[in-house]
Amino acid sequence: MDDADAFSELYRRDGEAVLVFLTRRTLDVEVALELTAETFAIALTSWRKLSGLADEQRRAWLFTVAARRFGRYLRRASVERRLVARLGIDVPQAGAEDIALIEQRAGLGELRTALGRELSLLSSEQQQALHLRVVEERPYDEVAATLGVSEQAARARVSRGLRALARTLEPYRAAGEGSS
Repeated sequence: MDDADAFSELYRRDGEAVLVFLTRRTLDVEVALELTAETFAIALTSWRKLSGLADEQRRAWLFTVAARRFGRYLRRASVERRLVARLGIDVPQAGAEDIALIEQRAGLGELRTALGRELSLLSSEQQQALHLRVVEERPYDEVAATLGVSEQAARARVSRGLRALARTLEPYRAAGEGSS
């Protein structure tokens, strides 16, 4: 099998699993599609290294790259969204049918319900802290000032809330990484 065929086989075998993995983390199909494309672009540019690995090692490598792309996305997302909006760039959109299919395969309806349920179980203090820090993207000193608590207390509230939400995500993470 030549390199092009081997790479195509890698994409055919693991592309959907990587897409589901990223969709479950971003909760946004279009972002997950972009991150999946970036992951496989990196795989293509690293093909000499990857071609010598066993299938399971390649799969692990792909998911490591996908997780790193997701982490990078989180760090750059707010800056890039503002830049794209400021420049007036049209970002290509996935079709409604494609989005619905990917959301179904990733189990986003069930995941959103589980997260909503877990969020409602958090204390109002944790909910407020998460909203200020995650949704409004405020720095911890502002979160603390708004809530009238120390910065350490604000960090603790956000941390406890995120840990509770992360526990809710665990079954979905394991399912997404194990599927082919």
